[in-house]
Amino acid sequence: MTESCIRSVVEAIHSSPFQAVLHLAGGASQVVGSLLSVPGASNTVLEVVVPYSKMSLIQLLGKIPSQFCGQQTAEDMALLAYNRALKLSKPGSPAVGVGFTGSLASSRPKLGEHRFYMSTRTADQLWISSVTLTKGLRTREEEDRVSSHLLIKAIGNACKVPGASVLLLSESDVSDECETQFNEDQQLEQLINGQICFKIYPFENEISAERKIIMPGSFNPLHDGHLKLMDVATRICGDGYPCFEISAVNADKPPLSVSQIKDRIKQFEKVGKTVIISNQPYFYKKAELFPGSAFVIGADTAVRLINVWNYFLD
Repeated sequence: MTESCIRSVVEAIHSSPFQAVLHLAGGASQVVGSLLSVPGASNTVLEVVVPYSKMSLIQLLGKIPSQFCGQQTAEDMALLAYNRALKLSKPGSPAVGVGFTGSLASSRPKLGEHRFYMSTRTADQLWISSVTLTKGLRTREEEDRVSSHLLIKAIGNACKVPGASVLLLSESDVSDECETQFNEDQQLEQLINGQICFKIYPFENEISAERKIIMPGSFNPLHDGHLKLMDVATRICGDGYPCFEISAVNADKPPLSVSQIKDRIKQFEKVGKTVIISNQPYFYKKAELFPGSAFVIGADTAVRLINVWNYFLD
């Protein structure tokens, strides 16, 4: 893939609505320069994390991986990046998580293979690729360039950008990839199980602000009082994007089923209001999940919160 092809793919990525977080370890370093050197990078790149040392990668994953350079590690990195992108992206913008881990040529000869693993995660797709490069065929810089160009193409595919042909691999290199699609029910199951932190349904006709004004509740059912309370709160808070929020996981009751969640979502679609389905039942966790947001609560919830606060003060 020529530099002009790379630039055209990156320009198309930046023109797409997708916003991405990248977790890169052990290679593909040129991806960062390729993405950031083309105008419009702020439309796409939310964050780049490079956990290069083993301890850094352990802290990112929250565990010691069975293989630091392995398929499962790349998949875990992409899922963490996706959840991070959900938190950082603008309301209504689709999120992409990118994971890369490699073991490329270094200053000392490697006993093992020169290989890398890539993964991208979106709301409805998980893509994983493994590549084994021919030993001694390329310098470290050349191996990094190959991995970077292939990862750019993968990011483009995740952002629904048609990719250019890749002619970087030789006949002796080995590559393999697989893709999994998730339907709506599977996405909600992943949310209930804690794999993804929330899913937003932007039913508003226009998204006017990045800051969220969030009203949590069970909304069983949604009624006019909820809508009027949100209208008042939006006028008081000023600039903000009103969102209703339902936790699929309850602190005192069993989690909602997929069918229950879908029934409640339909209520908001009918009135054209945005709803977020999260997996956090506690307010302090909601605040961590949606930093900088204003939370709207009813009188009954306010009384419960005050009673809990007084309990701790006593």
